[in-house]
Amino acid sequence: MNRERSIREMAEEREYEVLSPYAAHAGDSKGREREEPQCDIRTVYQRDRDRILHSKSFRRLAHKTQVFIAPMGDHYRTRLTHTLEVSQLSRTIAKALRLNDDLCDAIALGHDLGHTPFGHTGERVLNEICPLGFAHFRQSIRVVEVLEKNGEGLNLTWEVRDGILNHRTSGHPSTLEGQIVRFCDKIAYINHDIDDAERAGILSEEDIPKKYREILGGSTRDRLNTLIHDVIYSSLDRADIRMSPEIEKAMMELRKFMFDHVYLNSVAKTEEGKVGRMITMLYQYYEKHVDEMPQEYIDLIKKKGQPEPRVVCDYISGMTDQYSISKFQELFVPQSWQKK
Repeated sequence: MNRERSIREMAEEREYEVLSPYAAHAGDSKGREREEPQCDIRTVYQRDRDRILHSKSFRRLAHKTQVFIAPMGDHYRTRLTHTLEVSQLSRTIAKALRLNDDLCDAIALGHDLGHTPFGHTGERVLNEICPLGFAHFRQSIRVVEVLEKNGEGLNLTWEVRDGILNHRTSGHPSTLEGQIVRFCDKIAYINHDIDDAERAGILSEEDIPKKYREILGGSTRDRLNTLIHDVIYSSLDRADIRMSPEIEKAMMELRKFMFDHVYLNSVAKTEEGKVGRMITMLYQYYEKHVDEMPQEYIDLIKKKGQPEPRVVCDYISGMTDQYSISKFQELFVPQSWQKK
């Protein structure tokens, strides 16, 4: 069907008419590493969002730890539900500021694709034992550039990759949409981790210092409302995303409180030592037996010249919690003898 303008082109024109001059307009994207024909319906950021959503790495987030290792309950967050909460918060802020919520969505959905099984415990162990080091934000970029689609990568736009790489606290995203996701990552995990800690009986609302409850609110709902409103009203008609000094200070102090009382809590982290030993043994095994990894990882070494330690990290970091336990049992736990 021949049309003077495609649906995508009309969507791009609407962005120029409606979005803030500070927004990252899809029509101005720096593009992809490999050029490809444009979609006639979706903008480049919408296509990136869809590519991430349909990736294997994204689906595996449903079975990766957020904070609590193998929790006995259906309502604790996983890495996937955290990702969806970051996406929702970032889109809310982007719409209020007339920024590009499609770009926010893509960055948010992709920001944790490189996370290991068992959360930051797995990340710390791989960083300690791999001579090339390991960090989940760099691994997320490696996932979308190298590992997905059997080594082809997703060929995402520069803006999405920049946002994924710089979502950490010390990052400096180049777009305002990336800055939104960077804030929303912290806003989401601080608040939903409080909710999960209360569910686990590790924390009660009264345990949170009164000064933070007075400034931010006395419930998850109130805190989210305070933080989201503060980001929006502090960033209106500005060329950067910010929070008011008082609210940001309270949020970061509450984050420190969470590290001291939840993230490093001996009850919440009872199984961490076992996780560390398991990840270490898996790494050491596959380092010596690279040919026992799936073929796509073997090809990265033999056909693309990727360093063996990095590819072993690729395989292990891509595992879900249960898959890593299953491989450990298969390799190291004696099985009952059965007559054949």
